[in-house]
Order: sequence, then C-alpha cells, then structure tokens
Amino acid sequence: MRRLGLRTRVTAAFAVGALLLAASMALVSYELTRRSLIDERERAALRAAYFDATVVRAGIDTDTPDVVQVLRSLDTGGGRRPVLHLNGEWYARTADPGPTAAIPVDLRRLVASGKPAVQRVRVDGQSALVVGVPLSATATYFEVNSLRELEQTFQVLALALTTVAIMVAGSGAALGWYATRHGLRPLTAVADAAEKIAGGDFTARLDTASDPDLTRLSSSFNQMVDRLAHRIERDRRFAADVSHELRSPLQTLAAAASVLARRREQQDERTAIAAGLVADEIDRFQRLVNDLIDLARSDQPAHRAPVDVVALARDACHALDLPASIVRLAPEVSATWLVEPRRVAQVLANLLDNAVTYGGGPTCVLLDRDGSVGVIEVQDDGPGVPVEDREVIFDRFVRGRAANTRGAGDGTGLGLALVAQHAAAHGGRVTVTDRPGGGARFRVTLPESLT
Repeated sequence: MRRLGLRTRVTAAFAVGALLLAASMALVSYELTRRSLIDERERAALRAAYFDATVVRAGIDTDTPDVVQVLRSLDTGGGRRPVLHLNGEWYARTADPGPTAAIPVDLRRLVASGKPAVQRVRVDGQSALVVGVPLSATATYFEVNSLRELEQTFQVLALALTTVAIMVAGSGAALGWYATRHGLRPLTAVADAAEKIAGGDFTARLDTASDPDLTRLSSSFNQMVDRLAHRIERDRRFAADVSHELRSPLQTLAAAASVLARRREQQDERTAIAAGLVADEIDRFQRLVNDLIDLARSDQPAHRAPVDVVALARDACHALDLPASIVRLAPEVSATWLVEPRRVAQVLANLLDNAVTYGGGPTCVLLDRDGSVGVIEVQDDGPGVPVEDREVIFDRFVRGRAANTRGAGDGTGLGLALVAQHAAAHGGRVTVTDRPGGGARFRVTLPESLT
C-alpha cells in the first residue's frame, strides 16, 4: 500500500484534530444545554402543576364537586394534560385513556403515599414529564407534560452543532493545507534544486536569505553541491587527462602492431597469432580510451539542433555492415528531431554494437514518439536481460551476472554507460525490457526532441 505524502498527512492531521476538538466541544455544549433546558422545563412543570393542584383542591372541596368541569377550568394550554385520581376513580378532560395509562404504577403509589414526585416517560412514542401532587388521602393530581417541542429543540441543536463541527473540520483541513503549502515550500526548493543537480545542472543553489530559520540548511546544501561538483569535475578531468595521455603510447603501439601485421608472411605461425592478438587488444584499448574521453564529456547538457535521425540510424547500421532495412520510422512521426547529433549517433552506434556483440544481432531500430518525447528502440534476438540486472547493466564496466547474461564474461564496458549518459544529457533515460518473441528491447527516451 502506497504511503500518503507529507502534505496529505499533515492536512489530514489538522482536519482530524479540528474535528475531534469541534466534536468534543459540540458534545459538551449539547449536554450542558440539554441538562439546562430539561431542568428549566421540570421547574416550570412543577410550578404549573402545584398551581393547578391548588385550583383542583379548591374545586373538589365541595359536597357535590363537578370534577370534569374543574379540570376543564384549568389553563393548561396544549402541552399539559391534567388527570385526577379521586376515591379510586380516574378523571380527565377527555375520554382519551392515554394520559392515565402513561402514569407509571410506581409513581402512582409514591404520590398516593403523600409524596410529590416527577418522572419522564414515553407517551405515543414521544417524551413526556409526569408530575404527581398529593391532594388528600383519597385524591392525587397528575399532569402529563409533553416534551415534544423540547425534543425538536434538541434535534435542531444537534444538527447545528454537527454542522459547525464539520465546518470546523473543513477549516482545519484548509488551514493544514495552507500551513503545509507554505511550511514545505523550502523543501520544495530543495527538491527542485536536487532534481536539477541530478539532471547534471551543478549550478543549482538554494537562496540562503529566503528564510532565516533555514539558513544553515541552505548553506550546508550549497556546500555539499559545491564539493560534489568539484569532485565530479576533478574525476572528469582526471579521466580525460589519463585518456589523453594514453592516446600517444597507444598510437605508437598501434603503429607497431600494423607493422607486424604487414609482415605477417615473414613470421611463423605462433608469432603471427600473438601479433594478431596484440593488435586486437590494442584496437580494443583504443576504443576504451575513446569511450572514456566521451564519458568525461558526457556530463554536459546536450546542445540540440534539427537532425535527421533516420539518416543517423542508417549510417550507424552501415558502419556495422547491418542492413538499413531494419531502421523503421513510426507512422506520422517526423524524421527531424531536436537533438545533439554526435550524442544520438553514438547512442545508436553503441546500442547496435551491443546487439551485435551480445544479443545475436539487432532485428529492428524503431524511431517513435510519445507526445513530445522521442523514442529510440533497438531490439535484438539474444538471450535477453533478467529483471534483476536491468538497472545495473547501464553502469560503467559492468561485471557479474549482468555481463555474463549478455554473453561475454568481460562485461559490457562503457558502451551502455555512455548510452545512459547521453540520454541523461537530453533529460531522458534508457531502459531495457523483454522483446516480444524473445530477446531484449532497449528503449531510449529523449524529451522535447520532436519538432
């Protein structure tokens, strides 16, 4: 599972934190408000019930009381229902038995014993508050107070607090996004500079005056780049100087080997074989020195110019005695690309030489496009490259499994390393995959190379 980015995690943390804080405050506010409203409603119900009980007591304290008329004389509004238990009989304003049935048995007994009491119950699926007041030994008065409006108030309050919590969480997420956007801006600058340096631009630096708190980081980063650039330049000059120094003795050895080659008829068989081996190794050594010189120059960015890549590919095939028919230009792709001709020519030459030497010969050189990215593919009919060796094969002087896989125990030398370096100089890269039907397929991408 892919891990979320730092900005996403910080934004989510802000949102969750704000949501938890808002939810906690909402719950506390809801509970305090709920208790306050319920307590106030109970006090109001008690006052009203005691007042109405006084009226009822006075109304029934006659020889022939009209109980129903007394109950109807009470100003209870639409939220209170009076019920009277007198001499074992129940009396109410209407014939609806609901209020009487809603009075719990335990509450009846408590009030009948001479103690006033209050209890919340459910009547027809709604909350209600029952208040019981003893009037005499044979009379008890009850009022059933509907809490429907109070429940609706609670629902509105809960909805309002939930909405506020969601809005606070959204505000927290926005604040987290804003904070991370500005807080991570220095890291973005570091990433941009590192990306330029990885692409070969060693002039990229961080502004040490952009943020006083990050001055030390910026200074250390710039010093690291300076030292890295100095070391790379020193290594490049060393490789170039050594390669140039080797050219002169190699030319002398090559001249001597050519003299021995011309006098091959005057030599015995063993001497002629030894001279041939020496000439071959001198030729290989000269190619290696030339590759080292090119590699020392390959760190510089490419100088692009309009080039006919089809002609370059055919020239590379001709140099290796390969048929030009293996070069194919994809439909609707222009043959003129914006690339550095020397580098692309060497890419083609090295890939074709790799296919001839290690891959059983090239089967196709495809020139294609992917948006504005030019693609060069060289396919061979060899043993292919195992997945675990497909990155290391582009390193310099590859040894081991990657080298042996390609069919030679002495490694691939600098050929594929130069391909990778030339592709990087254009801002692209080289990869190797399986070729359909067997073999290897080397793919070089050259961004913004198509006109």
